[in-house]
Amino acid sequence: MVAVTELGYMGIGVAKPDEWKQFATEILGMELASDGEPDRCYLRTDYWHHRLVLHANGSDDLEYLGLRVAGPDEFGEMQHQLEAAGIKFRVGSDDEALERRVLQVMKLTDPGGNPIEIFHGPEIQASKPFHPGRRMHGRFKTGSGGMGHTIVRQDDPGAARLFYVALGMRGGVEYRIRMGNRVVSPVFMHCNDRDHTIAFGVGPQQRRINHLMLEVENFDDVGLTYDIVRKNKVPVTVAPGKHSNDHMFSFYLRNPSGWMIEYGWGGRPATYQSEYYTEDIWGHQPESGGFNVDR
Repeated sequence: MVAVTELGYMGIGVAKPDEWKQFATEILGMELASDGEPDRCYLRTDYWHHRLVLHANGSDDLEYLGLRVAGPDEFGEMQHQLEAAGIKFRVGSDDEALERRVLQVMKLTDPGGNPIEIFHGPEIQASKPFHPGRRMHGRFKTGSGGMGHTIVRQDDPGAARLFYVALGMRGGVEYRIRMGNRVVSPVFMHCNDRDHTIAFGVGPQQRRINHLMLEVENFDDVGLTYDIVRKNKVPVTVAPGKHSNDHMFSFYLRNPSGWMIEYGWGGRPATYQSEYYTEDIWGHQPESGGFNVDR
């Protein structure tokens, strides 16, 4: 079975592009890499041409997730796999692939209405080392784990799990958390050494996206970023703590679009075996807006 290998890139709509550029570079440490396109700009965290695209369309929400396959053979096999699963897709034109800085791309939608793009052959700028937007002790951790992980909205977690299984992912429930008078059982799906690449089932959400997790290689960069966030009065939504499933030490902050960024370090590799937890190892107390889930 052909499988996607990573979350390669993400596109988001923004209402305040200038505020987002400042936030991404001066708060998060990303590199601004604009190609002069008036309706968008690109953000880097490594040698890739981009990992995040800001579209100045005012939506303040997820526009698409880019999931990678290894190469042209896998790209072709994935089409047969999707057809067998009854999942509709469209192979993008050469211009659409060029727009994403990849060799080929296909477009589809998951059961929650989230636009998904499957691609191969991203543009890697090997002669252009990553240059952070502000001082960092180390770099972002990407590599085989991709750009990070995300939680997206799904009204039917069961159908969503079958969809991502058809893309070659595996996973299931990793938490059973009591929230008031109900128990939330989010589903976590992985396709590489990250504990999870995409998750869903946290409850009703106004937006398609709940949060994007960015991981750094140096523990001190989490502390440095936390200080920068507090100094600049950026809202912290979840206090520092350590997750039970991926062992990520992290905190959550609100971005200019109103959803969250998780900034973390030290995530353990995927266990590849099922287990669940009822709480985190320590910390992660909700602050302003909590986990951004409608209660």
